[in-house]
Amino acid sequence: MTEENGSYIFYGDESGDHSLTSIDPDFPVFALSLCAFKKSTYCSRIVPKFQKLKFQYFGHDAVVLHEHEIRKQTGPFVVFSDRFLRSRFMNDLANCISSSQFHIFSCVISKHDLKLDLFPDNPYSIALRVCLQKAYLFLEKRDENGATTHFIFEKRGKKEDAELELEFRRIVSGVNDLNKPFAGFRIQFSDKKTNSTGMQIADLTARPIALRVFRAHQSNRAYEIITSKIYKGRRFNNPKLGIFS
Repeated sequence: MTEENGSYIFYGDESGDHSLTSIDPDFPVFALSLCAFKKSTYCSRIVPKFQKLKFQYFGHDAVVLHEHEIRKQTGPFVVFSDRFLRSRFMNDLANCISSSQFHIFSCVISKHDLKLDLFPDNPYSIALRVCLQKAYLFLEKRDENGATTHFIFEKRGKKEDAELELEFRRIVSGVNDLNKPFAGFRIQFSDKKTNSTGMQIADLTARPIALRVFRAHQSNRAYEIITSKIYKGRRFNNPKLGIFS
């Protein structure tokens, strides 16, 4: 394809931190979730669905659906201390996610199992490489490679964003397991306050994916809702080395 705007857009978010020097025993994993939406479906069906949900429960659409705040019932979600209201909201939110058409490209790093002699990079770099490689293969099957495809990540800080952008550019230049340049891949940073539906969906999917690895035998309703959307390619999966893809 000539370089033109592609049909898909990707939104990414993480769960956990990527430090290997200070590992939280209560959450010793790092997960990255890249959610891919076909732009036409995203605009016509998915965004309106989430806007309607916000108007229904908050009376406006300025609220940002943040997994941590929803779970802890803080900020605008303090109203869900009412069990009945919370249950109804969670069911409606689950229906919004399950009925929305999108694909998830994810990677979970088990920090305790990561073999640093084989993978000297930090968990974020490893997960980003895995997810971008899966995204490339996904787009290749749809004859989308070469088209300009934007990957939107939440702003975290000047230093952190610069490091992520450098790593992104390194991977798409051809420093990856496929030994191919990912032509057309573009990175973009966006503030949470932009209230992007895609970014919020990525945020809502990252923690359930992490828990699926860290607490595999624990009930995980949120994961069950999204499991059919997860790209199932196991090419880059290596549990023995702490990489779950």
